[in-house]
Amino acid sequence: MKIYTKTGDKGLTSLIGGTRVPKSSLRIDCYGTVDELNSYLGLLRDQDVNASRRDLLKEIQDRLFTIGSHLATDPAKDPRQRLPDLHSEDVALLEA
Repeated sequence: MKIYTKTGDKGLTSLIGGTRVPKSSLRIDCYGTVDELNSYLGLLRDQDVNASRRDLLKEIQDRLFTIGSHLATDPAKDPRQRLPDLHSEDVALLEA
């Protein structure tokens, strides 16, 4: 099945908010990497791990979803939905 956007592939993609950026931009690379890490953590959660580790992995995934949403959104545009905040405690959890 083919999907046509009628915009052609000029090496650009859209951020949330509609801003077009190069697919090669660091922002796109970063949120792609965050998404890959998040999917890997989901696979780990599906393995035979104890409940406390499963809960920790879920907390980390939640923070990664927040980071990804910020990376995927143009900060110059007013998002239709409020983005979740990322606090210093969240960063500490990820660094631990």
